[in-house]
Amino acid sequence: MSALFYDDGPVSRWKDYTVARAAGFAARNDTLIVTSVSEPFLPLLNNWLISIARQKRQDQVLIFAEDYATLYEINRRWPGHAVLVQPAPDSQTAHDYGSQGFYNITSRRPRHLLQVLELGYSVMYNDVDIVWVADPFRYLEGDHDVYFADDDVAVKPLNHSHDLPPPGTNGQTYVCSCMIFLRPTRGAKMAMSSWIEKIQNEPWSENTQTNDQPAFNSALNKTAGEVDLYLLPQAAFPSGGLYFRNGDWVERTRGLHAIVHNNYIVGLQNKIQRFKEYGLWLADIHTDESPLGRI
Repeated sequence: MSALFYDDGPVSRWKDYTVARAAGFAARNDTLIVTSVSEPFLPLLNNWLISIARQKRQDQVLIFAEDYATLYEINRRWPGHAVLVQPAPDSQTAHDYGSQGFYNITSRRPRHLLQVLELGYSVMYNDVDIVWVADPFRYLEGDHDVYFADDDVAVKPLNHSHDLPPPGTNGQTYVCSCMIFLRPTRGAKMAMSSWIEKIQNEPWSENTQTNDQPAFNSALNKTAGEVDLYLLPQAAFPSGGLYFRNGDWVERTRGLHAIVHNNYIVGLQNKIQRFKEYGLWLADIHTDESPLGRI
């Protein structure tokens, strides 16, 4: 292995570190686990990483850094596992859901994923406010193009359909762009290209305050006839609106959960506090389990 991954030399070397080289370093069995993160969210990143390390999958993680401070800090602590795609957005603020800063970062997501697919890798994407409580890979049944989770709070039967959910009252599906698994197929690439196109056609404004998720839903609906889609089981991949607000459901499905997504709440400190209240904050007393150590 190249000395690059053992030498703490000049940080400038990471500026020219390519996605192709990073993916080749981190992939295991031609599969990557990726997220994107800016400096204010490093504590959430560490929490996510600890949960992945408990499933013995941390070595296949690749982090898309959204600013140079994050790129250098991660690669200083864990060489080779972070890459930055130009141009880097202004990511020094903890942008809240619905803000233009949040949109600027999340709208880059499908480009990152398409780039990985074009290199020939399968890829699991997670938002950084996710915690693994079991290995989600065991739920990737079959050989579909795109796997995704529903963001709805309505309880589904345990044996629910794995087809794209029907539209809600607003005429749109409510699939979450927080947890996606893609195989390097024509269909998955088509879905990502459509997502990119939808984002370009639906830019953020003060009136819309949109994010990348409506565009993801539009892309899935547009390509559903040509792409093999698979809705993941709700019991394993619940929305935060279900997991954190329906204790009865959590008890009935205990032992079936794979990931917990800390959405349906806005603000970095609010997310951390809720994780703590539910015993899902690992980044204070379990930092010895993280490849990054204490942040």
